Amino acid sequence: MSAIDAFWHVLGLFLPVLGTGLIAAAAAKGLFWRADLRRVRWRRLIGWACAAGSLALLGGLLLFGRDGRMASYGAMVAASALALWWAGFVRPRSE
Repeated sequence: MSAIDAFWHVLGLFLPVLGTGLIAAAAAKGLFWRADLRRVRWRRLIGWACAAGSLALLGGLLLFGRDGRMASYGAMVAASALALWWAGFVRPRSE
């Protein structure tokens, strides 16, 4: 496998995490808890959601031996939601 192929494989692995993190942070801050999350930075919410989703996806890859299992994606969504809750309500920081 060449370096370019490896890059595309890694990008394909983490692209669902980035999409989930962006959509979940936008929904949390923009739609559902607009007033409650007013002082929490976008970057903080997206970073926490993507980091937790990445760990869950890598855990699923190690546990199942391959990517693309629905259990891994479910764990990714749950981890992102839990990280958003943590970053937004348990440990909020002001801008």
